[in-house]
Amino acid sequence: MSNTAEPLKSLTREGVSIWLDDLSRKRIASGNLAELIERKHVVGVTTNPSIFQAAIGSGEGYEEQLADLAVRGVTVDEAVRMMTTADVRAAADILRPVYDATRGRDGRVSIEVDPRLAHDTAATVAEAKQLGWLVDRPNVMIKIPATKAGLPAITEVIGLGISVNVTLIFSLERYREVMDAYLAGLEKAQAAGIDLATVHSVASFFVSRVDSEIDKRLAKVGTDEALALRGRAALANARLAYEAYEAVFAADRWTALATASANKQRPLWASTGVKDAAYKDTLYVDELVAPGTVNTMPEATLDATADHGDIHGDSVTGGYAQARADLAAVERLGISYDEVVKQLEDEGVSKFEAAWEDLLRVVATTLSSKGVEGE
Repeated sequence: MSNTAEPLKSLTREGVSIWLDDLSRKRIASGNLAELIERKHVVGVTTNPSIFQAAIGSGEGYEEQLADLAVRGVTVDEAVRMMTTADVRAAADILRPVYDATRGRDGRVSIEVDPRLAHDTAATVAEAKQLGWLVDRPNVMIKIPATKAGLPAITEVIGLGISVNVTLIFSLERYREVMDAYLAGLEKAQAAGIDLATVHSVASFFVSRVDSEIDKRLAKVGTDEALALRGRAALANARLAYEAYEAVFAADRWTALATASANKQRPLWASTGVKDAAYKDTLYVDELVAPGTVNTMPEATLDATADHGDIHGDSVTGGYAQARADLAAVERLGISYDEVVKQLEDEGVSKFEAAWEDLLRVVATTLSSKGVEGE
């Protein structure tokens, strides 16, 4: 193990699971993913529509499969699903030893339901079941967005015994609803006779986008007080999310499920690459260290943390009072927390929809050209 990975080792020791927020055919085939698992403490992978749009849009590594799909005359939607699930299946196989060693806690690969279904509960449930069947690996996690329509879908899918990564969580209120949906799903699974030990979940709480939006509004206010609050809201929000997590998973409702071998739904810090060059590039790693969490990082953040991350023990649980004070100070300046988190959720869904539509367009063009060549 190289010395440069010492901060990653410390992070793991503190109870933080390091997942990679990226996947591509090239990363799998080159052995890079296996190397990150071996040398950089990576124990999971997350994907999203933007990640697949970048990977498949580049075309690298997908040529042969695209040619085969074109010959078969499949629809564009089917082609995209065949390629994305093939990547997730391959990554799941690479991570299988981690999954086995951690008894299902890590070694996970996440794949998202079609983002166009974010506001359709029944379609989300059907898609989650289909993706689980297509990937056909015990260590897959199906990503469901934490929209209003997503909440009952989370309950339904967990109730079927399918592990879920809940994504696009920005607000504390919505996060509490997500945890409630998870517990309701576990209760449903228990009633159906499903072994709760086999069901896992993470709740992806987005970080950097909160600072991006609130910092922009603070800059408009422009006072010294406002400018001093830049770069504080996202950490405050995430720390208070962890406080909510501690409360929910210490209550009687959880205790009853824990007795039946249920697994806690771990908080996962997502969007952990800094968007502002003025901030330290490991800010959302160094300052969000807490036991029983996951931090999913783009490779640049992973490398930065390995090189100069400052891991100094739990940097979350002692900061609740300051976190509340920081968010209250932002509100006093006329910046509405509720308005910001609602906007971020709407934008998050829209960005993934746009990335998915772009991916479909690229694949449609490729299939069309290959189809013509084959005639």
